[in-house]
Amino acid sequence: MNSKVKYSIKLKLTLILLCITTGICFIYILMNQFFMEKYYLSTKQKYLLKGYDEINQVIQKNETVNDEAIKSIVSVCEKYGIIIIIVDTSDQIEFLYGNGEILQKRLVDINFGLNPSDYKIIKQTPDYIVGGCNLNQKSGNYENGYLEVSGFFNSNMIFLIRMPVESIHESVKISMQFYARIGLVVSFLGIVIAFLISKEFTKPILKLARISKEMSNLNFNIKYDEDADDEIGVLGNSMNELSDKLESTIIELKQANSDLMKDIEKKEEIDEMRKDFISNVSHELKTPIALIQGYAEGLNECVNDDEESREFYCSVIVDEANKMNKMVKSLLSLNRLEFGSNNIQYEKFDINMVIGGVLNSLDYLIKQYEIQIDFSETNERYVYADEFKIEEVITNYITNAIHYATGEKKIRITEEIHDKTLRVSVFNTGNPIPESELKNIWVKFYKVDKARTREYGGSGIGLSIVKAIMKAHDKQCGVINHEDGVEFWFELDFELV
Repeated sequence: MNSKVKYSIKLKLTLILLCITTGICFIYILMNQFFMEKYYLSTKQKYLLKGYDEINQVIQKNETVNDEAIKSIVSVCEKYGIIIIIVDTSDQIEFLYGNGEILQKRLVDINFGLNPSDYKIIKQTPDYIVGGCNLNQKSGNYENGYLEVSGFFNSNMIFLIRMPVESIHESVKISMQFYARIGLVVSFLGIVIAFLISKEFTKPILKLARISKEMSNLNFNIKYDEDADDEIGVLGNSMNELSDKLESTIIELKQANSDLMKDIEKKEEIDEMRKDFISNVSHELKTPIALIQGYAEGLNECVNDDEESREFYCSVIVDEANKMNKMVKSLLSLNRLEFGSNNIQYEKFDINMVIGGVLNSLDYLIKQYEIQIDFSETNERYVYADEFKIEEVITNYITNAIHYATGEKKIRITEEIHDKTLRVSVFNTGNPIPESELKNIWVKFYKVDKARTREYGGSGIGLSIVKAIMKAHDKQCGVINHEDGVEFWFELDFELV
């Protein structure tokens, strides 16, 4: 930033007041002394020549001074305040407007080259001569003065056009008196303007004071926005730089504090998740471990000697071990999905073929629970997703539907197409899930009916895996309660074949 002061405030104020007071006086004096009379005569001469040009055009157009031409010439004379006489080569008057005696006498003098002693030729061309009488500007007295132009129209008509020049000496005197009175008014206005100017100069100082007060209250949004090259401008820019640096430093501190708080919250969240995980895993493993330990001790102590009892004890141990193994695998799979280490492999496949494969693999379970399956889709419907993971989603949905189906024990699998999205729904008859529980069913280890879940070996992880898989695909899944059952659904990108 350039800190050099180009124009001081004191110098600015002095120059402005000096220009206001002296400039107005000099402008009025110069205009009256040097320009008013010149401008007056110049304007008169301009109007005289304009009148000549327009009358010449009328004569050229009509080629003679007829009635139509006379009307036009009279209009021009009235317009510019001129008088005119037009005579032919035999001294016969063709047209006269004004004092005929004076014009005729002056036209005769022009023909004989006689001009008054104070006559002055102003302009001379092949077509006309412009002159004037009694035009002494130094005296400022134009009494009986006039401007005139004389020459020929169509080479056969002689003309003289005259315009009186009235005295403006009295007009100048009156105008000076008027300007003197105006000067008093201007002086008063100058005082008012000086007050306003001083007020305007103090305004940025007061603004800087307000800005500094806001900065003390840690409000850095207000800036000094005046574009000035004086001391106040330098101070304002310096305060803006200070404000920006303070704001930047405070923002960095806030960001660092926010990051620290986030780290603390994340650590607390991880600690809480670790506690919940250990508690849930311990709870889930406690029952199978206790059963395995109990039945193993029974076998070791030969509680039952018959072969059938030993086989039952062994089958319970194997069954509980399988449940533990299944739960551990599910936890590992969910962990990979949640932490993004299990990448999605997109491919194009027929979703109906995958659903049919899952139904075939669960056929023994369907028959065991005496479930009626309603799935009649035979057309190929291709989607884009990870086929293996979507198969896991379908398996979880259908397995849950089998174990929770009651009443008519029906499972209905349907598909709906919206634009380029395919929604697959798995509905089972039975009791609806309590509304208060709907948002929790996707949480790890959460079980609506813990007894039923334990009965078929569920760990409460299946729906969490479904949620994680769909989140990895950036797609939606959900659950809808119906009067006669529950519907689980998920969506995928679909392509018509």
